[in-house]
Amino acid sequence: MVKIRLTRGGAKKRPFYHIIVTDQRNKRDGRSIERLGFYNPIATGNEKRVELDTARVQHWVSNGAQLTDKVRMLVKEASGQASA
Repeated sequence: MVKIRLTRGGAKKRPFYHIIVTDQRNKRDGRSIERLGFYNPIATGNEKRVELDTARVQHWVSNGAQLTDKVRMLVKEASGQASA
């Protein structure tokens, strides 16, 4: 099954996540099919917290990809920012 999930990057104690499309059998930081955006949980000031290509997310969901709970929340947040 194809999943849309987070993969971790960044330094120790400074997390940074990429939102990716991957097969669920791959490791968390393993091979991915496509990168859809990023999530920076420690963004401050003018830094972007979430950037996401919502059109590509909809494409993958329409083709059967499953979102993780955290990614579902981030998609809702990104679509709210886009409409505002």
